[in-house]
Amino acid sequence: MKGKKISTVQICFIALGVVINIVGGLIGLTFRLPIYMDSIGTILVASVIGPWGGMVTALLGGLISGMTDIYAIYFLPAGMIVGMVAGKLFPKVAEKKWSIPFTGLLITIPGTLVSACINAFVFGGVTSSGSSILVLILNHLGVNLVVSAMLTQLVTEYLDRCIAIFLVYAVYSVLSSEMKRKIKGETTHGTV
Repeated sequence: MKGKKISTVQICFIALGVVINIVGGLIGLTFRLPIYMDSIGTILVASVIGPWGGMVTALLGGLISGMTDIYAIYFLPAGMIVGMVAGKLFPKVAEKKWSIPFTGLLITIPGTLVSACINAFVFGGVTSSGSSILVLILNHLGVNLVVSAMLTQLVTEYLDRCIAIFLVYAVYSVLSSEMKRKIKGETTHGTV
């Protein structure tokens, strides 16, 4: 951001990302899906505004989601890491839809390391997510709890991130270059 003021358009776009995260997270939680669906807004905002926008979106979304699902607050660092990595990585691969699996992996790994440790050490592998059953099954089969959490988080978060990136690509591709510049806070010439 480097000394620039946050524009009204950026605030609104971040708010949109927060709402997308909250609604996606509620859908995942309500239906006990093994994926989380709470990072779509983070990746969308990070793809257009950059790392700081993704991190703010994850922070606000996690705080608000924490009002109904206390586990969300504990995973704030993982969401913020996803926002940072997505913001750094997405502009480099934005025009390459074929790179979704690879991009998903690169965005997933750093956040998974953090979230798996939180899952294992703070919650003993059991959270409100539908993937907790997978952690417990692996653990009862003799796999170490941290390794069980890491494997489960890696698989479920990878699927979650690939779905999120696919949806973000769909939205990103229909945004005009003028709109993207306006959201980024760059000078635009003409209509949006």
